[in-house]
Amino acid sequence: MKILGIETSCDETAAAVYDSKEGLLSNVVASQIDIHKKTGGVVPEVASRAHVEQIIPVINESLKLAKTSLEKIDYIAVTHAPGLIGSLLVGVNTAKTLSMILDKPLLPINHLEGHIYANFIRENENEKLKMKNCGVASRQLFKFPAVILLVSGGHTSLILMKGHGKYKTLGETLDDAAGEAFDKVAKILGLEYPGGPNVSRMAEEYRRKYPMTKSQCPINDQIQNPKNLHASRDQAKPDKNPKFMFPRSMLNSGDFNFSFSGLKTAVLYAWQRENGGRTLRRSEATGKGPTSVEARKQMFTYEFEEAVVDILATKTISAAKKYKAKTVSICGGVAANKRLREEIGDRVKKLLPTTLLNLPPIQYCGDNAAMIACVASYRIKKIKKEEIKKLKNLDFEVESNKNL
Repeated sequence: MKILGIETSCDETAAAVYDSKEGLLSNVVASQIDIHKKTGGVVPEVASRAHVEQIIPVINESLKLAKTSLEKIDYIAVTHAPGLIGSLLVGVNTAKTLSMILDKPLLPINHLEGHIYANFIRENENEKLKMKNCGVASRQLFKFPAVILLVSGGHTSLILMKGHGKYKTLGETLDDAAGEAFDKVAKILGLEYPGGPNVSRMAEEYRRKYPMTKSQCPINDQIQNPKNLHASRDQAKPDKNPKFMFPRSMLNSGDFNFSFSGLKTAVLYAWQRENGGRTLRRSEATGKGPTSVEARKQMFTYEFEEAVVDILATKTISAAKKYKAKTVSICGGVAANKRLREEIGDRVKKLLPTTLLNLPPIQYCGDNAAMIACVASYRIKKIKKEEIKKLKNLDFEVESNKNL
């Protein structure tokens, strides 16, 4: 069976064709980054208008790359929640129209479930070859129960997955999502949109300048006593400035909830203290010298990213231990963060040596339609033939907020 997946929950217009036997045949994503750079963030009205312009060309391109046609599609799957209402409406109304005209079953898919199923996308032979040439290692098996860290611009949750379609939310953010905090810190520091990748890029620059060996920051010691992490990290770099050691909110709260609003505010106040009411010297303004604005931005992004990663990794490992997880995974846009992937990997290897680590390929971490079609493929396997007719019922709506 061939499934056409459609995703328009925020600012990415995406379509994909997924085959139950051959795997992913195509995955097309039209980005709106250049559009939203002008305003430094996503404007819902602008995003929905861009979806209207892109949706048909993107679907046509996905069909072309898959070497198939709408008539040969067996099922249609579309994101209906959660997300921006205007953006969701474009994808859902397009999918409903195609379903009605072609008389094809239509499955409404939860965007969050889509991110989880980025772990289960099977690439066809061409995609596998591309990934091999790029040096991407094949992924390990996925065993249940699994603890999944879903972390993106709009969501941060820890989820216990007991089987396909069986979820329990262990904890979630009480205010800002981790990805949202990245974007807000980028604005505070005057970095260009999209903020998250630019924060990570500058943090990597700092690590390159002031490398730290494993012996200077042992993983086990870091988890047992975070103060030792700060001390050893402080010794590894020339800038010893405790005021940039940002707080690890709710790290020892005893639950699996998150909070990043206080961390973001701490960055704001520290940045204001460092730069407010002072005329910059020429060397600082031009980004030259050890105390330049650029150097301070690198230090701030480094310390901020370390705080976020520490919080996410610590809670994830704690949940995996408590629920005896056989697999640990991360998904969502922030799952593409290099530092987070490395830290989760290191901690699983050292603290949970018998637990599998499953990290989706980076191209499937952000919003895409391949993950939506993949959810549908697993769901269809459980549907009895007599129930397929129910999938032609188009009486469902878009929702801005919806849990798993």
